[in-house]
Amino acid sequence: MKCFRFAGHAFLIFAASYPLLASAQSVPSKTQDRLIFQTGKEWSPRTNINADTVMVYGLDDTTSERIRSWREHGYRVTVMTGVAWGRYAPYLRGDFDGKEHWDETQQEKSGKLILHGGREVPYISPSISYGRYLAKGAEEAIDAGAEAIYLEEPEFWARAGWSESFKREWQSYYHEPWQDPSASPDAQYRASKLKYFLYRRALSQVFDAVKAYGELHHRSIPCYVATHSLINYAQWEIVSPESSLLDVGADGYIAQVWTGTSRAPNVYDGVLQERTFETAFLEYGALQNIARSSGKPIWYLNDPIEDNPRHSWTDYRLNWESTLVASLLQPAVSRYEVLPWPERIFGLNSTRPSVEPTDSNPDPVKTVIPKAYETELQAVFHALGEMEQPATAKRWETAGTQGIGVLVSDTLMFQRAAPQPSDSNLGEFYGLALPLLMHGMPIEPVQIESSYKKPTAAGFLKPYKILLLTYDGQKPPSPAFHTALASWVRSGGALIVVDDDKDPYNKASDWWNSGGQHFATPRQQLFQELGIAPDATGLHPVGRGFVLFESQSPAALTHSPTGSAQLLALLHTAAGAIHLSLQETRSLVLRRGPYVIAAGLDADPTDVASSAKPPVVVKGDLINLFDPDLAESDHVIIKPGTRALLLDVNSLNSSTPRLVAASAKISHEQVSADSLTFQAEGIDQTQAVARILLGKAVRQVTLNGKPLDNSQYQRSGRTLLLHFQNTAAPQQIKVLF
Repeated sequence: MKCFRFAGHAFLIFAASYPLLASAQSVPSKTQDRLIFQTGKEWSPRTNINADTVMVYGLDDTTSERIRSWREHGYRVTVMTGVAWGRYAPYLRGDFDGKEHWDETQQEKSGKLILHGGREVPYISPSISYGRYLAKGAEEAIDAGAEAIYLEEPEFWARAGWSESFKREWQSYYHEPWQDPSASPDAQYRASKLKYFLYRRALSQVFDAVKAYGELHHRSIPCYVATHSLINYAQWEIVSPESSLLDVGADGYIAQVWTGTSRAPNVYDGVLQERTFETAFLEYGALQNIARSSGKPIWYLNDPIEDNPRHSWTDYRLNWESTLVASLLQPAVSRYEVLPWPERIFGLNSTRPSVEPTDSNPDPVKTVIPKAYETELQAVFHALGEMEQPATAKRWETAGTQGIGVLVSDTLMFQRAAPQPSDSNLGEFYGLALPLLMHGMPIEPVQIESSYKKPTAAGFLKPYKILLLTYDGQKPPSPAFHTALASWVRSGGALIVVDDDKDPYNKASDWWNSGGQHFATPRQQLFQELGIAPDATGLHPVGRGFVLFESQSPAALTHSPTGSAQLLALLHTAAGAIHLSLQETRSLVLRRGPYVIAAGLDADPTDVASSAKPPVVVKGDLINLFDPDLAESDHVIIKPGTRALLLDVNSLNSSTPRLVAASAKISHEQVSADSLTFQAEGIDQTQAVARILLGKAVRQVTLNGKPLDNSQYQRSGRTLLLHFQNTAAPQQIKVLF
């Protein structure tokens, strides 16, 4: 996340790993790490997030005390460091190795230095010595008590490439003098390759050092990377190693997807606007796809606000619900970073506008987080700890055709700057992905590199029935991809290629036009591998599968009012060729055990047939976890724009009294013939609410031995609703019946 700043004289900035939340029935093992969060502060009653693992952010003279404060309150403590930036003044001014390193600041053509914030927080063009510096900082974090290291955001701006350090690295890497990256598409492409390599190298240095240091001290110290999605980095014009992170020793990922990344606007049928839910769904899917190839763990970040402090609490809440629902609609993932920076969300001095600023009201009154939002957040944190369900308990209740993917490569980040940058709104990707998702097909960005890199390549493409591909905006990193893709087609897959061959980066010096290869575009080499004539548009059988080639630019399709219809027509043709019946829907509904996650997709006013269909209705004994009173109903209508996280009491198949939802950490739950007792703790000075499955009449409810007023609990159907005040210390609640 890009907003946090530290004062003081930190040797190295770290971001600690995020703690696990307790489940409704028990406190999970500290080794599970299903739920995590990060903070730069000591434990306080107002940041009592009730998770087992916390990422303490920053290494300075307060680090040991901050680690101690969290550990004393039962948390497992880890540490994170910014890789591309941080308050690294000791390194820059030469304290580390006797040499100044300001010339490693990422630099634009104009000479402007690219800074993260403050005069001593530059984005770094990483050298070998910088990697050593980061490694030393990681060792100090381990000495301070860190049980894992998280490296955050390896980022090299596409507009950079003029620093003296980068010029030296160019000479070393290419064995030739530096070239102005804006001189030609080839120079820009090669500059991006080098940027990619430099952060691979820096990460590898730190990972190797941490593992060796841990072994020396008879400890196992895992290393993780917190990274934005490939989709976001490409749209924001940043180069990062992405699919290479696991290659250089990462033990897993944090998928840094939140309102700030997902509200980046895209174009669909000629309309440019924010599509937070749809973008987040694709971002989470891209990172899940990378993690799937390795079997390594991945955490999905959710952020109840975002870095921009000028939005209203209403805006933050609606967008958080959209990103959260998008993350929960990825059934393969059940680990979450529940929030970053609780101090900026729950801090009593942390304010945001009460309404969106306007020209007539540019500075509205600022308020602290609304009480209802505090309660809602804690109820959802509690539920996130329950999302690890057996595969048999996860099923799509409403969704379009599955098994469709859009192929993407890390090279999507290599064409984002002068002299001829690709589409500014990333239409090359969204032109293929959005029409399918908007019609209810839970499509997945499919990482090209994972299809041919051992040991993950075997069977990687097998789950997909249809794949879409363009080389407009990206290029295949290796001919091995074409071999793997051709094999998949011959085994019965349908490949849709949408490309007008006009991308100037087709002329970048790479494997398809060098070393004995003389193809004008990489697509032509692919078609040779497939046995298809280079310019053969239309549908072609290849083995047991088919290739459908359309000579158009996906980015251009996004700007056409009929662009999505054209893409869907291609999809229907390819699906018909492999006898796949396509299903479309205007909503996505997924059941994960007792939980129901639902999103209504924007209706297309020109799609008369679809608009005439009745909306999907979810039925059951449903508790709304986005409602601060945990409202209960027998049905929820999923309309365009609906975002829902529900708990279906009917799915519990139990009549035994028990907690089913709460905006607090619940523990020590015990049931007898005439009572239910449990402990509850939460963020101090927040309103707690709990739903209890209870089929008997209530005689009395006590809190710490004192009776609650009758107004603090109400029966509704099969459940009892309690209201009480949260405290950071456990409270004893007893329900007599």
